[in-house]
Amino acid sequence: MRRALRLARKGLGRSSPNPAVGAVVVNRGKVVGQGFHALAGTPHAEVLALRQAGEEAKGGEIFVTLEPCHHQGRTPPCTRAILEAGIKRVVFGASDPNPRVAGGGGAFLASKGLEVLSGVLVDDCLQEHRFFFKHITTGRPYVLLKTAATLDGKTAAASGDSRWITGEQSRRYVHRLRNLLDCICVGSGTLRADDPSLTCRLKGGRNPLRVVVDTGLSIELPAKVLDASEKGGCLIACGPEASQAKIDSLTQIGAKVVRLPLLNGRVDLGALLDHLGKLGVTSMLLEGGATLAFSFVSQGLVDEVNYFFAPKLIGGQTAPSMLGGEGFTRMARAVQLEKPVIRRFGPDIMLSSRVLPS
Repeated sequence: MRRALRLARKGLGRSSPNPAVGAVVVNRGKVVGQGFHALAGTPHAEVLALRQAGEEAKGGEIFVTLEPCHHQGRTPPCTRAILEAGIKRVVFGASDPNPRVAGGGGAFLASKGLEVLSGVLVDDCLQEHRFFFKHITTGRPYVLLKTAATLDGKTAAASGDSRWITGEQSRRYVHRLRNLLDCICVGSGTLRADDPSLTCRLKGGRNPLRVVVDTGLSIELPAKVLDASEKGGCLIACGPEASQAKIDSLTQIGAKVVRLPLLNGRVDLGALLDHLGKLGVTSMLLEGGATLAFSFVSQGLVDEVNYFFAPKLIGGQTAPSMLGGEGFTRMARAVQLEKPVIRRFGPDIMLSSRVLPS
């Protein structure tokens, strides 16, 4: 199953809105086939693993990170392929929350006489498929907030200078996240201050959809985020009163602009997530800035945080911190994190944690 999990990760950011599943076929203790779901509309992991195994799949067992599908979509159900291959034992990690599956895959295979074992490395499988689970159950993408700061919590000097807070290893990991998540999101303030490209600079990596939250459509041209030569595309979310002429000019250079309702005078972030979910976006890397980050946090829209801390102190009462906005007025309203995990990236540390639902 651990091998299947490693395979599954290869499909992250590419298989959406389908889950990035990994599968391994074993016969007499030998791996005879393996596969992962690489792109929506293409064969699923189980089918690819069975094809590779060929006749050696007969009488063997298949290990899958997610319960095999039992419905007809753009591809035939995987349960059919498993039966036709002569598999005798099916082992999967997480049950599929998809209403069209809802336990049907495992139950169907068991009804046909196959031995079915579920819940193997279930916590690891749930973690691996957390983007898909959030999208299929809520219709919204999973939101991962990433922030880099000094040990005293500053994301830039009072002058605005922020290059570079963290080291090369941390920045490389962030590009891995850009490669794995479906979209990356920033606010108009970050765009004005840094003019970021928001691309993945890893060799062989892919660019996420670049999302800009800009209520008044204040974006100035040229902007790196609008570079049409970079794959991935750019979507700008603005308010209902944004200039049609500005929308037309942005559309002409390849951007997609969507008008969304307002909440407290700014783009309704819940409506943005709903819109992205309908586009098949299952995960978002939220990179800021501080005001947008707090808006997401305060509205209960963040699922996970990745906080990078560099061993530096910068001080300054006016230097920006990790979260901006108006803040919470009482400690009792503070957002709670659970089961934090600490990782080292060279001299930096990263705290990764899920956000407890409020």
